[in-house]
Amino acid sequence: MKKIVTSLGLFIACLAYSQGGVLIVNNYSTAYDFHGNIQAANTSGGCYPMVNSYNPDMVVVPADSHEGNGQNLEYKNYRDQFGGSLYPMTQWYVYLSASNQMPRAWNHLSLTPGGTISLNTKWVGSKFQMYHKGTNTPEIFFNGNLGEDIAPCITNQAYITTPYGDAEWFTLTSGGENYSYIQIY
Repeated sequence: MKKIVTSLGLFIACLAYSQGGVLIVNNYSTAYDFHGNIQAANTSGGCYPMVNSYNPDMVVVPADSHEGNGQNLEYKNYRDQFGGSLYPMTQWYVYLSASNQMPRAWNHLSLTPGGTISLNTKWVGSKFQMYHKGTNTPEIFFNGNLGEDIAPCITNQAYITTPYGDAEWFTLTSGGENYSYIQIY
């Protein structure tokens, strides 16, 4: 009985860590659309597995058209974002090592909650570029690697400030759930 309770407790703990929580991108900028490659990685020793957005490569969160309400993207996990996000990801690029990478569909077993990749990664950031609202013209001075710094794997900054706007990364915990935020102002 003790082994069953211990095993069940470990399983529940793994599910709680599954995907490392929710990723939310809030774009409060009224002048720029957010274009970003989003990333998740193993943060408990070693760089791998890593997961990057793949199809589309860059998620796009349009500029705020309502003066302060913001436009947002929310990914609860790799799988459920497909049916529950305004900006669904059809494929993720999974890195098992520096020499072993492959695209995986949003519903691949390893990416589902409780799957091997999902259990061993959490959201860590975005390599982003801001574009002038509604165009394909980048603002070349408003970009960067935003998120947690996962040395030596990923070099990110928690806060980026430019004359064109600011971007920040932070994580909050509520009710045992992690919420990682990318905020664009």
